[in-house]
Amino acid sequence: MITMREAFGNALVELAGKRSDFVVLDADVAGGTGTHIFREAFPERFIQCGIAEQNMFSAAAGIASTGIIPIVTCYAVFASMRAVEQARNSIAYPRFNVKIAASHLGLDVGPDGATHQSLEDISIYRSIPEFRVISPADPLELQAALPVILDTEGPVYLRTGRSPIPEVYDCKDDFTIGRADVLREGEDLCIMAVGVMVHRALEAAGILQREGISCRVVNMSSLKPVDNALIEESARKTGAIVTAEDHNILGGLGGAVSEVLVSSCPVPVEMVGIRDRFGESGDTEELATRYGIGVSDIVNSAKKVLGRKNG
Repeated sequence: MITMREAFGNALVELAGKRSDFVVLDADVAGGTGTHIFREAFPERFIQCGIAEQNMFSAAAGIASTGIIPIVTCYAVFASMRAVEQARNSIAYPRFNVKIAASHLGLDVGPDGATHQSLEDISIYRSIPEFRVISPADPLELQAALPVILDTEGPVYLRTGRSPIPEVYDCKDDFTIGRADVLREGEDLCIMAVGVMVHRALEAAGILQREGISCRVVNMSSLKPVDNALIEESARKTGAIVTAEDHNILGGLGGAVSEVLVSSCPVPVEMVGIRDRFGESGDTEELATRYGIGVSDIVNSAKKVLGRKNG
């Protein structure tokens, strides 16, 4: 396994060798975001802004007005909170072609602790008009998504990551904003997951299969826009949904899925996510267990939603 940040840095370098229409802005965290790989390969296209995310976002808006695509990189807590006014008013409101790439997501940040574990960024960026929100499931999907994001006009919020993530794709050559991927078919219920939770969802589905429960697993990497058609089709096919995210359940993936289903195909939904709490420092897998987002929690939620479906 390689880390998501390494995959991001490598993908930037590969793309920069093919196209000259973007630059990378950094808030003095190149080692943490993986952009040091790009800095070493293309120093003339790397802009060091220092620990000043608000200024960096405003500068990105100015750069975008010249026709160059700025890729703004920092930690998700600072992208979604410290500089959110600039993201809204300087980037989204004028619909500037800025791409925000944020690392250090959720409890997966681990030992960096609560201040650096972004549990709110999906809900924040989903609520800002014009922003698309993308959260790839593994390095291969991240590499496939990045050129599509650059080719898409308008602001995009991309969640990259810090830690190694097991690959859920054998290969991934295409990516479409607004489309979810069915990774495993099943009839009894559907688990819809995002980011680090996708590989946990697949593991949970395997456990449930051995107990005679057939689970569809869907990678919901496009969080805004979501794949309305696949959400509705999955609900009609299975009659029960579990959402899984390393994020606060308020306004995240569970909310996005429920917003679709409540008006088109109401079915029982169980949400696996952070229950309106701050994180803490620790090993990522131990934190997942402590906060109820581990594999066993997905399994238990699947059984619970089946009880509601069949009750």
